[in-house]
Formats: sequence, C-alpha cells, structure tokens
Amino acid sequence: MAACLRNARVDLDITLIDPAPFHDFQPAWTLVGGGICRPEDARRVLRDCVPPGVRLLAETVTALQPQEQCVRLANGALLGYDFLVVAAGMQLNWGAVEGLADALGKGGVTSNYRHDLAPYTAELVQGLKGGDALFTQPAGRIKCPGVPQSALCLAADHFRRTSASVRVHFWSAGTSAFGIPFYARALERVMASYGAQTHYGQNLVQVRACEKIAVFESCMNGELLREEVHYDLLHVVPPQSAPDFIRGSVLADAAGWLEVDRHTLRHVRYANVFGLGDCTSTPNSKTVSAIQGQIPTVVGNLLQALRGRDSSESYDGYAACPLVTAPGKVLLAEFVYGGVAAPSLPLDPRVPRRLYGWVQRVLLPWFYWNILIRGRGVPTMHRVRYFSDAVPDWGGLPGRWAASLQRVAARVISASALTGGRMAPRLRAALQQQRERHGK
Repeated sequence: MAACLRNARVDLDITLIDPAPFHDFQPAWTLVGGGICRPEDARRVLRDCVPPGVRLLAETVTALQPQEQCVRLANGALLGYDFLVVAAGMQLNWGAVEGLADALGKGGVTSNYRHDLAPYTAELVQGLKGGDALFTQPAGRIKCPGVPQSALCLAADHFRRTSASVRVHFWSAGTSAFGIPFYARALERVMASYGAQTHYGQNLVQVRACEKIAVFESCMNGELLREEVHYDLLHVVPPQSAPDFIRGSVLADAAGWLEVDRHTLRHVRYANVFGLGDCTSTPNSKTVSAIQGQIPTVVGNLLQALRGRDSSESYDGYAACPLVTAPGKVLLAEFVYGGVAAPSLPLDPRVPRRLYGWVQRVLLPWFYWNILIRGRGVPTMHRVRYFSDAVPDWGGLPGRWAASLQRVAARVISASALTGGRMAPRLRAALQQQRERHGK
C-alpha cells in the first residue's frame, strides 16, 4: 500500500506504524507445518520491505482518535494525519480458549497461526504413529480460512503414506468444511477420502493439557452441551477479532470491525479514513489475495480524495483461498462477494490440481515479495464463471493447463517490469520445468 502511494505521488509524506521486527508471508506457514517449506523462507526483516521515502515508526498504536485526526501510540505520543489507512490485520485471541495459551508448543498442542509453532506441527505429524489427531476451527471470522483444512489434509496424507494408525477429526464451530457452499462440497469429499471424521457446530472452549483433553461446546435445543475429547495431536485455530484499539474506537461497527463501505473501502462516517485487509467490516474472505484486490481501490480512492474528488474505484470482494489437499496439490477457491466462483483460469476450481500446488509453493511467494509489497500493478485475472452444481470427478492434468499458467505468469512479469530482474530467470526456469513435466 505504502509503495503504491509512493509510486503514484513521490511528494506524499507517508508514515508506516508497525512495531514488528519482521514481515511474514503467512500463507507459507501452512507449508511449513506440512514440512514442505522452511520457516526462514516465509519471513523477512520488516525494514528491508519498506519502500524508499516511507518513514517506518516502530511503535504500537493504542487508540484511534479520528475526531482529532490523530493516533495514540504506546509511548504516549500523538501522531496527527490528514488521511489514515488502517491495515492492522486480525488479533489472535489465544486466551479466549481456557488453558490454550499455556498448552501451546508442547504436549501435542500446536497451531500454524504462529511462525514459531508451524515447525512443531510438522514435528508432531511426522512423529505420530497412532492415536487421535484433532483439527479445530472457531466460531466467527478467521484469516486464511483454509488453514485448518489444509493442515488436516497434509497430516492425513502423511499418516496414509506411512501407514500410521491415526484417527483424524475436524471439529468446527461452523456448519460445513468451508464457508462457501460451492467449494465446501468438494472439500468435504477430499476430507472423506482420508477417512476424516467431521464434527460441526462444535466450538473449542478449553484445553486440559495435563490430561490431553479438549473440551468442545455445542448448542442443542437452546441448551449448551459440553463434550470432552482425548487428543494425541491438537491443531488449534484461535478465535480472532479486530485489534482492541479498533474495537474500542468510534471507527468500529457494532461487531468491532473497522466500518468501511464494502466497495470503496472508505470509512462510512470519516471520509479521510480508509480500511485495508483483515480488520475491516467487508464481508469477504480474509486472505492475502483479498488485500491484493483491495489495494488498487484504496490507492485510487485516496488519491481521488487528495484531489477533492469522490471515490470512483470499487472492490468486488475477490479473495482466493488455497486449500492444500495433499503435498503439491491445491484446490484453489476463488470467489467474489456472495460466494460466487470467480477463478482466474477457465477450469473448474473445485478440482485439486498440482498446477495450483506449484502456484502456491513457487509463484505466489515470488509474486508477494517482488510485486505486491513493491507496489507494482498486475492485471485483474479473475472473473465470474458458472459451473455445474455437481462436484466434478478428479481426473488427470491436461497439458494445456501448464500453457495457461505460462501465459498468466508472462503477463505478471511483463506488467511488473521485472523481466530484467534477478527473480525473472528463476520464474521462467520454473515455468519451463512445469511445461516439460506436462509435455508442452
């Protein structure tokens, strides 16, 4: 976001407030937990990611005061602004589950929602020879909503390949395997193929680590019921919310999210405030690809506001969620507002594909580090497409798909003006390898 603004207007005075020493490509944490990616490959020093000409302030925001057009910092200072972009992400509420915070990282309890715990997930999966593996999903919004299902599938694939006698369970506070029905049926088929048992309407409320017991709460006929379940491996997705400094602000809606217009991403009451990413009230899936789709809208409308004009850019709710169904194989769920399928390629997106596994493992990290955070624009690839309600059979991989990806990546490279950079030859080599593998 800051890079895009800087590229558009070099005269802008831009300050980035972030206390973190590192910046992470969080979608890769799932692959770290699956033993596919190294932790260091998903992390870079934050200061090295900040574009030239942008001031980095390593402080924590504690309050938003839009009436005074300032933010309050943890050191007590007030920082004024003319325009404010809030891109604070989600807050992980580990303490909302009794006993969870103290249990993490030992005794079989883990989560791919922490950089330091993802390697422990891989260690647990590889070391488990029998027993019960539980994967949980909480009530409410979460970022990267395919993480628990992906962790389950990667673990189940390992157990199958090593003939481990592990019973795999998916405990979710939701009503299906995924929030978009079009994709949920396909994902449930994948999970069933691993013999995973699903338990819906079940919310994790307590972890008793000394007994290796997870306690789930459900509601039946208006009555709260609790069930105690033994685990040998427990992968937890924590309850999540907007950060406290947003929830306690006049900028928040009744649910605590930054209240912005779902299309313009401009605050509904304070015209000089914009929202970006997971912390906003927009009813889209909270993913990196959603941010990619939102950045042009926020940048365009903020630049219009600087000129005293009304917002003209509009976000359609696009998000993409890579659901890892096996090592190197991904069901890429792409959709816009209303849960309408909007894949980038003219292929049925409910079919797990090795092509998309390569996209997640190679192309997306390259795209993130070399295009997205550097503020380089790319053409819009997704579009609404309609498919039969019946979930398709999973067949082989036609060679033309690799050719399609070749064209997509070529457009990305061309649009980003990186063809002469050091990453371009690596991407071209990877594409050539993919084409040779599929006979094209």
